[in-house]
Amino acid sequence: MSFDAIKPLVGPQLPSKPQTPTPAESIKNFSSYLSDALDGVAAQEANAQKVNDQFILGNASADQMMIASEQALLSLQLTTQVRNKVIEAYQEIMRTQI
Repeated sequence: MSFDAIKPLVGPQLPSKPQTPTPAESIKNFSSYLSDALDGVAAQEANAQKVNDQFILGNASADQMMIASEQALLSLQLTTQVRNKVIEAYQEIMRTQI
């Protein structure tokens, strides 16, 4: 008789501890998140340009053009503020004395 046959009789297995990501994995996750966010901002700017072109041709209303433009503007402003906060955090870390 092998131990594998007895193992199910021992009792329920406790769930293993969830593994925390390594620093390299965390950086990769943050990097992919940041890349996706920037791609989203670029897509909104391209959409605003497309709607603007459609407005010029008479295929879109002024409301649609303004909404698309404001969405792109707000996304860009949010991205700028996040960038500023990241730079401030980096500068604060660099000022920390060891």
